[in-house]
Amino acid sequence: MNRNWKMCFATLLSIILITGVDQRIWATSYIAIDLNPSGFNFCICGGTDVVQQAGYGSGSTTGGNYHALLWSGSAASAVDLNPSGFDVSTARGISDAQQVGYGKGSITGGNYHALLWSGSAASVVDLNPSGFDYSIAIYNSDTQQVGWGYGSTTNNSFHALLWSGSASSVVDLHPSGYDFSTARDINGTQQVGYAGWGANTSNNYHAIVWSGSAESAVDLNPNGFTSSVAYATNGSQQVGSGSGSKTGNNFHALLWNGSAERVVDLNPSGFTSSISVSTNGAQQVGTGYGLATSGISHALLWSGAAESAIDLNQFLPATFNQSYALSIDAQGNIAGYAIDSANRSHAILWQPVPEPATFMMLGMGALTLGFFWRRKRGG
Repeated sequence: MNRNWKMCFATLLSIILITGVDQRIWATSYIAIDLNPSGFNFCICGGTDVVQQAGYGSGSTTGGNYHALLWSGSAASAVDLNPSGFDVSTARGISDAQQVGYGKGSITGGNYHALLWSGSAASVVDLNPSGFDYSIAIYNSDTQQVGWGYGSTTNNSFHALLWSGSASSVVDLHPSGYDFSTARDINGTQQVGYAGWGANTSNNYHAIVWSGSAESAVDLNPNGFTSSVAYATNGSQQVGSGSGSKTGNNFHALLWNGSAERVVDLNPSGFTSSISVSTNGAQQVGTGYGLATSGISHALLWSGAAESAIDLNQFLPATFNQSYALSIDAQGNIAGYAIDSANRSHAILWQPVPEPATFMMLGMGALTLGFFWRRKRGG
């Protein structure tokens, strides 16, 4: 590429950045892609990372057992991640070409072990730490993974766990004053989950945010809430759900910004109950039900406020009557699943469709680039 074309490209890129062309902000419509591969009649997509998705499924191909799956945006792209020696496996999270989840089989003595893959069944790493009978990895970010486990080391109570790619790297995040804890998501140096029972929660459970150690735990349970759970973080924003006197004791989707005091109730009008399980920092996804959905669970998308809620069920074929959103990536792609009229679960990828104004901005950018090029040539 010569110098003039480099300058033109840089100009167009600047225009795109200045005008804010970002499909996750612009999209009000979505295309729903059914990811169920041939030979599978049950699938769930638990995580998406722009170009790939992770989840699990079962069918005639798997002998009716759950197998961890990796997709690249289509049903035909599915890769079976189930490792040798495992009867069952599930992938729950995906980040930077790595997938996490758990599995069991003869090789694990029939207990679930936390697992880490790098795109193939043969790449699997068993994360189960010494002194643990059972472990689950549920999400990952960069080179770290989170989940929970129990064994003689924990007096057989669930403890939130943090790994850095190997069983021996494990850090026990369990905070003092709680009987159990689980870590549900990680982004950068922040982990979220919940801890329960014990004196700190009056025998309920509270949303927790960590920064890499048990001692760093911060209780996010808001005033007026009996119980709460944090399911996801983008590093500064946390999402989950809670119930208490403020919610009529129904669970409401919640959005935090680092403390119990900075909480936003995302429950939309017409919904009895809701839950938010993933955020990319600008948008949040989850599920809710109420009069607005005839009491049936529908996948939901928010942009930071209850009134911003979009019902994602509307973008599905009529054969699906309920849906659940489980993950949203940096580009606004949403992963989850939907139930069809035969009660079969289908892994779903909702892809945002940019509004026409987006293309107008790109057209303006192209015109400006053309003008710039003509001037450079002296035309």
